[in-house]
Amino acid sequence: MLLDLQARPILPPDRQVLSEIDWSEVATLWNSNELGVLHDLLNDRWSRLIRNSVLGTRDPEAEFLQGLAFATLALFFTQNRNQEGALLMVDDALIALGKYRPRFMGVQIDPIIGTLQTLRPLIASLPADGENPMFPFVYAKFEHDGALPT
Repeated sequence: MLLDLQARPILPPDRQVLSEIDWSEVATLWNSNELGVLHDLLNDRWSRLIRNSVLGTRDPEAEFLQGLAFATLALFFTQNRNQEGALLMVDDALIALGKYRPRFMGVQIDPIIGTLQTLRPLIASLPADGENPMFPFVYAKFEHDGALPT
């Protein structure tokens, strides 16, 4: 087996990801409960952002996008009888998003954190495959002003 040890250029991180985020699309998906689709969109942007980045997952914008993806999955999981997964995602989202309060990249963080803080004690005592504890399941709307960091 031969190893290819030739030097290859390290590509810069895909910073264009940030300028491509359409927060109104994110808001529409969040607010219409299209959480699986939204998670895929956020995860795609996150993975493109960390690619070849010196900071990798510690990049602030990448960590923020990952926190939003965690929050999205928490809401998705609790609605789909995966309370154990939802609880894990709530905790991860609260840690990741807490660093960016009250607003980051034009997104209002506190309404998302408030929803997660309300949801957490409700699912903490449920069985792993328990029903969603909130009926009807109403969570904070996604609020943004469309601004990007400069």
